[in-house]
Amino acid sequence: ELLVLKGHQDIVRFLVQIDDCRFASAGDDGIIFLWNAQTGEKLFELRGHTHKITAIAPFSSSDASEEKNHLILTASADRTVIVWDCTSGRQVQKVSCFHSTVKCLTVLQRLDVWLSGGSDLCVWNRKLDLLCKTSHLTDAGISALVELPKNCVAAAVGKELIIFRLITSDDGSEGWNVLEVKRLVDHQDNILSLVSVNDLTFVTGSHVGELIVWDALDWTKQASECNFWDSSVHPDVQPEIKLSQSPNETSVQHLTSDEECVFAAVGKGIYVYNLQMKRVIACQRTAHESSVLHIEKLPNRQLISCSEDGSVRIWELREKQQLPAEPVPTGFFNMWGFGRANKQANQAAKKMQENTPVYFLELVGDLIGHSSAVQMFLYFGELGLATCSADHLVILWKDGERESRLRSLTLFQKLAQNGDLQVKF
Repeated sequence: ELLVLKGHQDIVRFLVQIDDCRFASAGDDGIIFLWNAQTGEKLFELRGHTHKITAIAPFSSSDASEEKNHLILTASADRTVIVWDCTSGRQVQKVSCFHSTVKCLTVLQRLDVWLSGGSDLCVWNRKLDLLCKTSHLTDAGISALVELPKNCVAAAVGKELIIFRLITSDDGSEGWNVLEVKRLVDHQDNILSLVSVNDLTFVTGSHVGELIVWDALDWTKQASECNFWDSSVHPDVQPEIKLSQSPNETSVQHLTSDEECVFAAVGKGIYVYNLQMKRVIACQRTAHESSVLHIEKLPNRQLISCSEDGSVRIWELREKQQLPAEPVPTGFFNMWGFGRANKQANQAAKKMQENTPVYFLELVGDLIGHSSAVQMFLYFGELGLATCSADHLVILWKDGERESRLRSLTLFQKLAQNGDLQVKF
């Protein structure tokens, strides 16, 4: 079952969860809508920006004394950031002192501050006082931010990764500082995606299909995978094949992770990279007809992906049943993007093959409803899935059987209340 939520006048790029049953949508029309995920009811229409929305983040107050106050931050190409109250739908405050568009927003709950990334990095408190900022970093701007341990953040600036440390102060707005501590220049092209796996590890992905695993404490490179683009089964093919691919074929558009694996949306495909084995354990090279824009892991070994082709697909990571004596074909590992296999590597592969299970991604669901690129989605568990698209729509996908049961239950309750239902035991 699906509920089509209308209201937006342009591409809907962002969905953000507010609590268990509310979410916000935003995009190129500069309007933010708040929705009920259970009923699809439009709760509020937030107007205050004059250009498209470029970033959005939930910002809940953590005061123990008061009731939890749900706020959201929105940044726009009009060079402003607005704080909204999700309970009243009112604009709480607006900051318009930016020299460039804010491209990303990150809330550091532990320090009770939030960061805005554009041509510089700014640190703000809950009252929207500017605590400190860096000097002008780049005209292109910070494209992504991720929180690291020890009051640090990693910022993606073009092909560089800059590590900043926040020097905190106890006496209000005085004494805060943000220091650049390291620049990591291992990527060959622009960094498009950034994800924190846990307190020890974070991962970055670039436009030319490089995935790098970093130590979150000392910022050293732990592992990397750059062979997503190598679709050749033959070990002797020249690496120049990389140049003949169209640029988006190899682009790491989005990353997500659990404790064991990183799930990467690379070009039209989905790759599962095991952090302990330091290799790709499963992939679906053409998961969609066009670039995969967003990917999320569900609790039950399932993955959801959405694409420019307008489809949303559900995958399950399954283990292949291996026969003990089954021979491993030459170049098998190569085919799965594990690098070029020579004879020795193949012997090692055979040995490894005997001990390690082989996984594959199986398509278990296909949600067809959007007529244009699906930008992202939110998973609400039993309440279903919300997707947003370039077709200006937000769609809520529901479990038909569950919804039908709930309707029957409501009907029975109503009948029982009216006395129309004689229940005999």
